Amino acid sequence: MAKRKPALFKGRHFEAEIIILCVRWYLRFALSLRDLEERMAERNLHVDHVTIWRWVQRYAPELGKRCRRELRMTNRSWRVDETYLRIAGKWTYLYRAVDSTGATIDFLLSVNRDADAAPCFFQKALRSRSHPRPRVINVDGNPSYPRVISALKTSGPLVGGGADAGRWSKTIALSSGAFEPAKASDVSPVRRGPSKESR
Repeated sequence: MAKRKPALFKGRHFEAEIIILCVRWYLRFALSLRDLEERMAERNLHVDHVTIWRWVQRYAPELGKRCRRELRMTNRSWRVDETYLRIAGKWTYLYRAVDSTGATIDFLLSVNRDADAAPCFFQKALRSRSHPRPRVINVDGNPSYPRVISALKTSGPLVGGGADAGRWSKTIALSSGAFEPAKASDVSPVRRGPSKESR
């Protein structure tokens, strides 16, 4: 009797385990799509690199959503900074927030380090359900952070609703220069799309 596929993989030619393995290896290790095609061929599975790329497009967001629920909660002491690094040949700012234990809260890649990028980053970090609202936010010398945090305290996500209204704006402290900023060596490589060889 044939094994029934999960609904998420219905209509796929390959087994769910093979698809998940390829997607996980692509996201976890510095392997190109053609490297994965070759690894599957070594296991007597003939999968085209374009098929693997389609699997990554379809299942990576789903994996991310399901894994995020299993992540441990971060604490309420945030450290926020940014660094400048090269991704796919272009210089980019990496905004990053970690808690006091070093667990990543969120990150954002931005072409500019300006007053527009900072609010986008904070709003993105504050939307996540797996992170409690911060008690204290330690920042580096970026002059836009104090303005952004003040705005979020008065009219943004740092204002609670109902019985909590105004509570967060009174309790969140802003501290400057209380930690060592991120170095490029601390940052995991970021995937931006298929390699040139796979196109």
